[in-house]
Amino acid sequence: QVQLAESGGGTVQAGGSLRLSCAASGFTRRNICMGWFRQAPGKEREGVARTVTGDHGRNLYADSVKGRFTISQDSAKNTVYLQMDSLAPEDSAMYYCAADDRNTCTAHRLEVYEYGHSGQGTQVTVSS
Repeated sequence: QVQLAESGGGTVQAGGSLRLSCAASGFTRRNICMGWFRQAPGKEREGVARTVTGDHGRNLYADSVKGRFTISQDSAKNTVYLQMDSLAPEDSAMYYCAADDRNTCTAHRLEVYEYGHSGQGTQVTVSS
């Protein structure tokens, strides 16, 4: 059974940094799509970043976070990290880790919220 264990999040002042982590277990394939999406109250879900474990060249970012957020991975542990720097109040949202092992997940798309598995979410709040 697939499980995603998220950690990180919290409250930070604008300009600060936070790091999220997500460990996936239960997958049998080597290359897994893993990423983060977020949802703020009253707003639609937004894919933030995604990577493919074992393939660092397939990182994707939303335009809204490019240059500020960095997704990285420890493929041996099926764990991904989202380093969030220069945080702004508009980054405040519930952040969800998601993962998928279907071939289609490696397409050049950031709809991480469509992945087959997602975590419980972790709250990120940025105060001005």
